[in-house]
Amino acid sequence: MFFWAYNRGKRSVVLDLGTDTGRASLERLLASADVLVDSTPRPFLPGIGLDGDTLERRFPRLVIARITPFGDDGPWADHTASDLVHLALGGPLMNCGYDPRPDGHYDVAPMAPQAFHSLHITGEQVAFGIVAALVYRRRAGVGQRLSCAVHEAVSKNTETDLMAWVVQRQPYFRQTARHAGARVGEDITLAYTKDGRWLNVISIGARDRNLLGPFLQRYGLGQDLAEEKVELEVGSRSIPGTTPAASANVEIIQRLVRRFTFDTLPWQEMQEAGLLCAPVRKPHENALDPHWHARGTYADIEHPELGRSFRYPVSKWIATGSAWQVGRRAPLLGEDTGQVLAELAAGTDASAPRDDQLGAAEAPAAAAPVAAAPVATTATRPGPPLAAERLSVHGKPFALSGVTVFDFTWFLASAGGTRFLAALGADVIKVEWKAHPDTRGGGFPAGGREARRQASAPLTAPPTGPMSGQFNNKNPGKRGISLNVRHPKGREIAHEFLRRCDIVAEGFSPGVFERWGFGWDALRSINPRIIYAQQSGMGGQGTYGRFRAVGPIAGSLSGLTDMGGLPEPALPTGWGYSYLDWLGAYSFSLAILSAIYQRDVTGEAQWIDASQTEVGLFTTALSVLDWSGNGRPWQRYGNRSPYRPAAPQGVYRCAGEDRWLAVTCAGDDQWEALARVAGHPEWARDSRFSTLAGRRRHHDEIDRLVESWTVTREPYAAMEELQRAGVAAGVAQTAEDRCDHDPQLAHLKWLTEVPNPAVGTWPVAEVPFDLSRTPPHAGGPIDKGAPVYGEHNYEVYEQFLGISKDDVDALAEEGVI
Repeated sequence: MFFWAYNRGKRSVVLDLGTDTGRASLERLLASADVLVDSTPRPFLPGIGLDGDTLERRFPRLVIARITPFGDDGPWADHTASDLVHLALGGPLMNCGYDPRPDGHYDVAPMAPQAFHSLHITGEQVAFGIVAALVYRRRAGVGQRLSCAVHEAVSKNTETDLMAWVVQRQPYFRQTARHAGARVGEDITLAYTKDGRWLNVISIGARDRNLLGPFLQRYGLGQDLAEEKVELEVGSRSIPGTTPAASANVEIIQRLVRRFTFDTLPWQEMQEAGLLCAPVRKPHENALDPHWHARGTYADIEHPELGRSFRYPVSKWIATGSAWQVGRRAPLLGEDTGQVLAELAAGTDASAPRDDQLGAAEAPAAAAPVAAAPVATTATRPGPPLAAERLSVHGKPFALSGVTVFDFTWFLASAGGTRFLAALGADVIKVEWKAHPDTRGGGFPAGGREARRQASAPLTAPPTGPMSGQFNNKNPGKRGISLNVRHPKGREIAHEFLRRCDIVAEGFSPGVFERWGFGWDALRSINPRIIYAQQSGMGGQGTYGRFRAVGPIAGSLSGLTDMGGLPEPALPTGWGYSYLDWLGAYSFSLAILSAIYQRDVTGEAQWIDASQTEVGLFTTALSVLDWSGNGRPWQRYGNRSPYRPAAPQGVYRCAGEDRWLAVTCAGDDQWEALARVAGHPEWARDSRFSTLAGRRRHHDEIDRLVESWTVTREPYAAMEELQRAGVAAGVAQTAEDRCDHDPQLAHLKWLTEVPNPAVGTWPVAEVPFDLSRTPPHAGGPIDKGAPVYGEHNYEVYEQFLGISKDDVDALAEEGVI
């Protein structure tokens, strides 16, 4: 079923590349292809005469995407890994798990979220990188190489821990089913139903908490809740799930929830009352939900050789003018060899691009390197956007030069998506209004970068300031303006921006943009070529179209929260950060880039209705298939792997406080190697452990044996000993480890220094893939960090609308800007 889940809709060709005939067939396939995705061992393609330089020379239109565990060079290039090992080395593991004991000691290992998320993280980012390369190819006529290391992609996926270390030298501590943080809180946000299931309820601020009392009073509770002053929070906003107030009033919520069974929870009524909540579902329960079926999120796919169909998640967003292709079930081995080779011989391959479908710039004859002249796609601009005037800091063009984004996004799931567009060269204009700003958080520590260099303990950052390190990491490369769209003049100004931009992106609750007069029909009338990209928690269309969600709520509803942790009846641990914010951001970028590509082909506008919860549903394909085919709902397995058997597989305590090592032995050779390294070859000779099946039956005993060795070892020393023996092993790295001690990340230049006039030059996470012709840059076309509120008002209003500085000042006095 693992193969089914990840190969739906594909065709299978078997070639013997040891023969001249097989190699010739491969080369004909490459000549007809748009994209080559390569995850073979490093020597493989060069060994048959198809190294990267040769591929680029012989197939100049081909986009060549290479995915490796750690990169093709560097100190860890030859290391081996598993999903668990990648999650350990990349940082997600140390963000996820159970609260420590009252004395602060972690008596339970950190818990890896299930399942195969290192692959999802990498695949999502490689996918939008490929489409960016295809967009550039349409405009410039040539393909390019993309390279991505899983380790780098995963290491950038954690949320606030990275910038907390970079900016403040602040370590983070994992907490049960909630965000890791600078301290361990006392409450959790999960409330227990009478039949042993869970509801997740969080609050972002006083406005949310004030909605709770009236709702609880319907059930005879909440009379003692005092109303809070909302005005004290105007102009500031914290990242959802990161403050103690997120679990405010948890005790009274738990008293309510204990009155209900899971199936009778009034969570939809709570949502209708404005409360941020969701049931902690198991993955298969979404496959039965009418909301997702109305959105086309799931489909039943026939497996004719088995005489039945199975349910799959098949869509992550809804769009006008395009649709996700369900496709057939995963192919049988070599099922399509004859047909595909016959199509190649006849020149009738239906999947190959034809010249009559391409723009002139994409004619196959265009093989020479191209100049850095971008092609603007939008007419009626008073002048070319800034992105069109500059090469990147690498001295090369950007993939999205000439594309302008009017950016109303906030929070990571949407703002992170436009972050990647800026890194690919789009001119992203971030729009805010002071009454409801983005999650700017606090400020930077006094003394700036030099104070951080000298620090030997955590630094204190002010509670208010122009931005936090997290905001700077989420929004680099963008220009920022202020605009009050609720003001009639503000709406007129927005109308003019919309007439001139390529893309408008927003992350509000569904309906907000429409109430401002900017629904899809209105946008099309303003700009017939506009791409309207909307990111919400559960999607704008469907039963839950007006419901609210942030990362932890989307995680609960999607099933991902329930998938992490020890077997029941233990609490789920889920994710220690808003995983679906980052995954949603990757998917949002992919949706927008796909729409750009389609518009370049057809000229048509497009509306994208994206949902971060659906991105999570897409990752649960394997567990949904297991339920659909075998009748097995998901059950938690701790750090073991139910679908890719290995034993031992686990996270083992090492010498030092809260130090851990992830180990995966997928076969007998690795187990025997581990026993040798540990100095206990007799383990491998024990008849109970002589087969994988036997080791799985006696996994608890093996765990005790392995930990009896690792607990005496410094974690990096144990990791390197095992890696040299061919065993997948990785330290459970903190943000400090990744920033200060990881030689491979340093080799990959995973962080990029970007200047910021407001806070100085600080590192932010670079896009985790490289493009040979159009390398991304986190600082975007302006090579800057995130903008201060309204920082670019003068230049943007003058450039796009011809509004003078004096007029900008006058509009500011009126409360318009």
